[in-house]
Amino acid sequence: MKRQHSSTSFPPHDIYFSAAIEEQTSTFTAAFSPSQPAKTLQALPQFHTATHKIAAWRTPSRQKCLDASSRTLYDVGHDDDGEKWAGARLSNVLVSMQMTGTVVVARWYGGQNIGPIRFAHIESSAKAAIRAWKAADAVAQGETRNKKIKAEEEGVRSKLVKNLQERDYNIFALRKLLGEKKAKLVNEEPGPLTPAKPVDYAGMSMEGLARVDKARDATIAFVLKQIDKADGELKLLETIDEDS
Repeated sequence: MKRQHSSTSFPPHDIYFSAAIEEQTSTFTAAFSPSQPAKTLQALPQFHTATHKIAAWRTPSRQKCLDASSRTLYDVGHDDDGEKWAGARLSNVLVSMQMTGTVVVARWYGGQNIGPIRFAHIESSAKAAIRAWKAADAVAQGETRNKKIKAEEEGVRSKLVKNLQERDYNIFALRKLLGEKKAKLVNEEPGPLTPAKPVDYAGMSMEGLARVDKARDATIAFVLKQIDKADGELKLLETIDEDS
């Protein structure tokens, strides 16, 4: 038994092919699609010269369960296309693999009977096409999952950057207030407070942003404590002035 590569013609993105299987003078190739109907797969240019285009499908039914459960019902059918009993075997492949979609196996009959092994090749071709779809679907789901994770991380990052920028402004305002209170303690005019140079948070890693966030918490707590201390000293001075 020999195997060869499938056709190099570029198929629609939702149709997946098996490699060809050759047995004596017969060749088998399958196509699977989760969305295309049997007639579309049977009409593929790759299968134009095939002797048989055996099809099977398993699609969600419009009928509902009598017990009102959420279990999905399926419409299952097949087309032997001259290869007796082959369609039912393809239906069994879809059911056993719990697949939703359509599979078509094209057979090129070379004039030599090969016996029951043809059914094994028909099933193997169908399973290989389904596995090709599963592999592509796993990659697509992984990419979708990665995009979702990245989007969530970017959302968290954007929020953290915005919070840090607001904290920098708050720290500047708190330090200005502290300077005014300290100047009042010594009966002087408060000196100008130079704004800190803007930090390039966009170029920092999440770990770096988290460290800065923690540091800003500590800074705000320290400045607030200093303001409370200055308020206490100012209140004490006011009390002394009232008594004198």
